Amino acid sequence: MAQSSGTSAQSTETQSGSTTGGKGLSTSGSATPARLADDTSQGKTTIAASVVQKIAGIAAREISGVHAMGGGVSRAFGAIRERIPGGSGTTTTQGVTVEVGEKQAAIDLDIVVEYGASIVELARAVRRNVINGVERMTGLEVIEVNISVNDIHLPSEDDEDGGNGGSTPASSRVE
Repeated sequence: MAQSSGTSAQSTETQSGSTTGGKGLSTSGSATPARLADDTSQGKTTIAASVVQKIAGIAAREISGVHAMGGGVSRAFGAIRERIPGGSGTTTTQGVTVEVGEKQAAIDLDIVVEYGASIVELARAVRRNVINGVERMTGLEVIEVNISVNDIHLPSEDDEDGGNGGSTPASSRVE
């Protein structure tokens, strides 16, 4: 079960004697095959890239100060999806892109931060939680977690969204 990544990374030999490229990663988002997580004489365990994507999304949302995941367009489509009867509701993979190899994973996150939160400290906490969650649950080594802060959520934006379907009267801003 050899997989070549086409890079100049050194090949390593696995227990079964096959060689794997050092960074043979596949991107999620398409129908990627499951990746090897464990290969023993009793059988092998594979983990799909979408599983890693969900774990990373859930772990990122667990951190206080993360308001939402995804860029503006993906959040807009997510809001529409939530309103469709029988729709999937909020997706746990929104704003999460992963590359999964046989033993390693790289993760990219797009987040919206609550106003007032320290972005640097929040990014550290998100990165730590995502790495711990993915490594603990999958056994894959997380080689990097890249975080893009796309927006800051203001508390006043909650007031504008509530009650009347997101439209506010233009006549007055105060009572």
